[in-house]
Amino acid sequence: MLTESELEKFFDDHLTTSAFRLEALDHYEVDSDGDDFTRFKAGEPEPDWARKNAWLEVLRAEAEAGIREYRVRVLRTPLSDYIRYECEWGYVLNAEAGEEVHVLDLAEHDLPPEVVDHDFWLIDDKYPLRMHYSEAGEFLGAELVDNLRRYQKARDAALAAAEPFERWWARHPEEWRVNRTV
Repeated sequence: MLTESELEKFFDDHLTTSAFRLEALDHYEVDSDGDDFTRFKAGEPEPDWARKNAWLEVLRAEAEAGIREYRVRVLRTPLSDYIRYECEWGYVLNAEAGEEVHVLDLAEHDLPPEVVDHDFWLIDDKYPLRMHYSEAGEFLGAELVDNLRRYQKARDAALAAAEPFERWWARHPEEWRVNRTV
Protein backbone atom coordinates (compact mmCIF):
# COMPACT_ATOMS: atom_id res chain seq x y z
CA MET A 1 0.00 0.00 0.00
CA LEU A 2 1.04 3.57 -0.63
CA THR A 3 1.77 5.76 2.37
CA GLU A 4 0.54 9.35 2.47
CA SER A 5 3.79 10.67 1.00
CA GLU A 6 3.85 7.94 -1.67
CA LEU A 7 0.24 8.80 -2.55
CA GLU A 8 1.20 12.46 -2.97
CA LYS A 9 4.07 11.40 -5.25
CA PHE A 10 1.69 9.18 -7.24
CA PHE A 11 -0.53 12.22 -7.84
CA ASP A 12 2.49 14.33 -8.84
CA ASP A 13 3.66 11.64 -11.27
CA HIS A 14 0.30 10.60 -12.81
CA LEU A 15 -2.28 13.38 -12.52
CA THR A 16 -2.60 15.23 -15.84
CA THR A 17 -6.33 15.56 -16.63
CA SER A 18 -8.66 14.51 -13.81
CA ALA A 19 -8.97 13.31 -10.24
CA PHE A 20 -12.26 11.79 -9.07
CA ARG A 21 -12.88 10.95 -5.41
CA LEU A 22 -15.64 8.86 -3.86
CA GLU A 23 -15.97 9.69 -0.16
CA ALA A 24 -18.22 7.56 1.98
CA LEU A 25 -16.97 7.42 5.57
CA ASP A 26 -18.84 9.13 8.39
CA HIS A 27 -15.62 10.55 9.84
CA TYR A 28 -12.00 10.99 8.81
CA GLU A 29 -9.19 11.39 11.31
CA VAL A 30 -6.54 12.86 9.04
CA ASP A 31 -3.69 15.30 9.59
CA SER A 32 -4.81 17.48 6.69
CA ASP A 33 -7.74 18.72 8.81
CA GLY A 34 -5.34 20.21 11.35
CA ASP A 35 -7.45 21.11 14.35
CA ASP A 36 -10.17 22.73 12.25
CA PHE A 37 -12.83 20.17 13.20
CA THR A 38 -12.25 20.94 16.88
CA ARG A 39 -12.44 24.65 16.08
CA PHE A 40 -15.65 24.11 14.10
CA LYS A 41 -17.30 22.25 16.98
CA ALA A 42 -16.19 25.01 19.37
CA GLY A 43 -18.07 27.56 17.28
CA GLU A 44 -15.09 29.32 15.70
CA PRO A 45 -16.24 31.39 12.71
CA GLU A 46 -13.82 30.09 10.08
CA PRO A 47 -11.03 27.60 9.37
CA ASP A 48 -7.31 28.09 9.87
CA TRP A 49 -6.71 30.03 6.67
CA ALA A 50 -2.99 29.27 6.49
CA ARG A 51 -3.84 25.56 6.30
CA LYS A 52 -6.97 25.86 4.16
CA ASN A 53 -5.55 28.34 1.64
CA ALA A 54 -2.73 25.94 0.74
CA TRP A 55 -5.32 23.40 -0.47
CA LEU A 56 -7.46 26.04 -2.18
CA GLU A 57 -4.39 27.21 -4.13
CA VAL A 58 -3.82 23.64 -5.34
CA LEU A 59 -7.44 23.45 -6.53
CA ARG A 60 -7.21 26.83 -8.27
CA ALA A 61 -3.91 25.93 -9.97
CA GLU A 62 -5.31 22.59 -11.17
CA ALA A 63 -8.46 24.28 -12.51
CA GLU A 64 -6.33 26.86 -14.31
CA ALA A 65 -4.23 24.04 -15.81
CA GLY A 66 -7.38 22.30 -17.05
CA ILE A 67 -7.27 19.47 -14.50
CA ARG A 68 -10.75 18.43 -13.38
CA GLU A 69 -11.04 17.75 -9.63
CA TYR A 70 -14.40 16.24 -8.77
CA ARG A 71 -15.97 14.10 -6.10
CA VAL A 72 -19.14 12.45 -4.88
CA ARG A 73 -19.73 12.67 -1.15
CA VAL A 74 -22.02 9.84 -0.02
CA LEU A 75 -23.83 10.88 3.16
CA ARG A 76 -27.13 10.67 4.97
CA THR A 77 -29.15 13.50 6.46
CA PRO A 78 -29.39 14.50 9.20
CA LEU A 79 -25.65 15.16 9.11
CA SER A 80 -23.13 14.39 11.81
CA ASP A 81 -21.03 17.26 13.13
CA TYR A 82 -18.09 15.98 11.11
CA ILE A 83 -19.93 15.90 7.78
CA ARG A 84 -21.45 19.32 8.52
CA TYR A 85 -17.88 20.55 9.09
CA GLU A 86 -16.81 19.01 5.75
CA CYS A 87 -19.67 20.79 4.01
CA GLU A 88 -19.22 24.23 5.58
CA TRP A 89 -15.44 24.46 5.87
CA GLY A 90 -14.56 22.08 3.06
CA TYR A 91 -16.95 21.73 0.15
CA VAL A 92 -18.30 25.30 0.12
CA LEU A 93 -14.75 26.66 -0.18
CA ASN A 94 -13.46 23.87 -2.45
CA ALA A 95 -16.31 24.44 -4.91
CA GLU A 96 -15.52 28.17 -5.02
CA ALA A 97 -11.90 27.24 -5.85
CA GLY A 98 -12.91 25.05 -8.79
CA GLU A 99 -13.61 21.57 -7.44
CA GLU A 100 -16.84 19.94 -8.60
CA VAL A 101 -18.51 18.53 -5.50
CA HIS A 102 -21.57 16.30 -5.78
CA VAL A 103 -23.70 14.79 -3.01
CA LEU A 104 -25.44 11.45 -2.91
CA ASP A 105 -27.79 11.71 0.08
CA LEU A 106 -28.87 8.21 1.08
CA ALA A 107 -31.90 9.67 2.90
CA GLU A 108 -33.14 10.79 -0.53
CA HIS A 109 -31.71 8.20 -2.97
CA ASP A 110 -30.65 4.58 -2.91
CA LEU A 111 -27.00 3.77 -3.43
CA PRO A 112 -26.68 2.41 -6.97
CA PRO A 113 -25.50 -1.22 -6.96
CA GLU A 114 -22.50 -0.33 -9.15
CA VAL A 115 -21.06 1.96 -6.46
CA VAL A 116 -18.34 0.25 -4.45
CA ASP A 117 -18.51 0.12 -0.66
CA HIS A 118 -15.25 1.98 -0.04
CA ASP A 119 -13.49 5.25 -0.75
CA PHE A 120 -11.37 5.56 -3.85
CA TRP A 121 -9.62 7.93 -6.23
CA LEU A 122 -9.68 7.54 -10.00
CA ILE A 123 -6.76 9.45 -11.52
CA ASP A 124 -6.87 10.42 -15.20
CA ASP A 125 -9.66 7.87 -15.69
CA LYS A 126 -7.08 5.06 -15.67
CA TYR A 127 -5.53 4.68 -12.20
CA PRO A 128 -7.98 3.46 -9.53
CA LEU A 129 -6.66 3.84 -5.99
CA ARG A 130 -8.61 2.12 -3.23
CA MET A 131 -8.31 4.06 0.02
CA HIS A 132 -7.94 2.20 3.30
CA TYR A 133 -8.94 3.65 6.67
CA SER A 134 -9.18 2.32 10.20
CA GLU A 135 -12.57 2.10 11.90
CA ALA A 136 -11.72 5.46 13.53
CA GLY A 137 -11.20 7.03 10.09
CA GLU A 138 -7.38 7.12 10.20
CA PHE A 139 -5.68 6.80 6.82
CA LEU A 140 -3.91 3.43 6.53
CA GLY A 141 -2.82 3.55 2.90
CA ALA A 142 -3.86 3.58 -0.73
CA GLU A 143 -3.76 0.58 -3.04
CA LEU A 144 -3.49 0.74 -6.81
CA VAL A 145 -6.08 -1.81 -7.96
CA ASP A 146 -6.58 -3.59 -11.27
CA ASN A 147 -10.30 -3.49 -11.97
CA LEU A 148 -10.43 -0.16 -13.83
CA ARG A 149 -13.83 -0.73 -15.41
CA ARG A 150 -15.40 -1.45 -11.99
CA TYR A 151 -14.22 1.91 -10.67
CA GLN A 152 -15.25 3.78 -13.81
CA LYS A 153 -18.74 2.26 -13.47
CA ALA A 154 -18.82 3.12 -9.76
CA ARG A 155 -17.88 6.73 -10.55
CA ASP A 156 -20.43 7.02 -13.34
CA ALA A 157 -23.24 5.54 -11.24
CA ALA A 158 -22.42 7.73 -8.24
CA LEU A 159 -22.35 10.87 -10.39
CA ALA A 160 -25.64 9.95 -12.09
CA ALA A 161 -27.37 9.51 -8.71
CA ALA A 162 -25.81 12.57 -7.06
CA GLU A 163 -26.59 16.26 -7.38
CA PRO A 164 -24.29 19.28 -7.37
CA PHE A 165 -23.26 20.22 -3.83
CA GLU A 166 -24.35 23.85 -4.16
CA ARG A 167 -27.91 22.85 -5.06
CA TRP A 168 -28.06 20.13 -2.39
CA TRP A 169 -26.64 22.47 0.29
CA ALA A 170 -29.15 25.23 -0.61
CA ARG A 171 -31.99 22.71 -0.14
CA HIS A 172 -30.76 21.82 3.35
CA PRO A 173 -30.50 25.03 5.40
CA GLU A 174 -31.48 22.97 8.47
CA GLU A 175 -27.94 21.53 8.29
CA TRP A 176 -26.14 24.89 8.27
CA ARG A 177 -24.38 25.48 11.57
CA VAL A 178 -25.93 28.94 11.87
CA ASN A 179 -29.40 27.32 11.90
CA ARG A 180 -28.60 24.52 14.33
CA THR A 181 -29.89 24.71 17.89
CA VAL A 182 -28.11 21.57 19.12
